[in-house]
Amino acid sequence: MSAADRREAILLAAAEVFGRLGYAGATTDRIARAAGISQPYVVRLFGTKEALFLAVLEDAKRELLEAFRETLAEARGAGLPTKQVFAALGDRYVDLARERGIHLSLLQGFVQGADPVVGGAAREGYLEIWRFLREEAELDVEQASDFLGRGMLLSVLLAVDLPVLDGSSPEAHELLVAACGPKLPLVLRAAS
Repeated sequence: MSAADRREAILLAAAEVFGRLGYAGATTDRIARAAGISQPYVVRLFGTKEALFLAVLEDAKRELLEAFRETLAEARGAGLPTKQVFAALGDRYVDLARERGIHLSLLQGFVQGADPVVGGAAREGYLEIWRFLREEAELDVEQASDFLGRGMLLSVLLAVDLPVLDGSSPEAHELLVAACGPKLPLVLRAAS
C-alpha cells in the first residue's frame, strides 16, 4: 500500500470512528485498528488526534464542496432554474451522507464548537459552504439559509437513525417531508 493509500485509509477509518464515537470517544488506536494500520504509523503521519480530526473535517468539507461544484456545473449545463439547482445540491448531499457518512464528520466538528482549534475549523468550514451557496451557486440569503437548515435537519435525522424509511413512524416521515420535501424519502429509500 502506498503512503497516499494508507493516508486515505486512515482518513476513511477516522471519519467512521469519529462519526460513531465522537471526538472524545475515538482514539488513534481504534482508528489504526479500523484502518488496518499500526497506531504508531497513524501518530507519525498525523501527529495528534486533534490533527487527525482536523484532517477528517477538511477532507469532508473538500469532498462536499467538490461534489457541490460538480453538481452545480451539471445543473447549469442543463440550464436548470434555481429551484432545481437547489434540489440537485440537496440530492447530492443525501448521496454523500448515505454513501460516505459525510454528515457524521461534519456534525462531530460542530459538536466541538467550543474547542478553540476544532471549533474554529468547523466554523470556517461552515462559512466556506455558505460562501459557495451565496457566491457560486448564487442562492439568495433566504435560499442559502433554507438549504443549510434543511441539510442540518437531515443530518440530525440520519445521525439518530430516525425510522423514516421503514414506515414504522408516521411522525418521522412527516418531519422528513416537512423539512426536506416529498421527494427526499424516495431518494433515501433508493439510496439505502
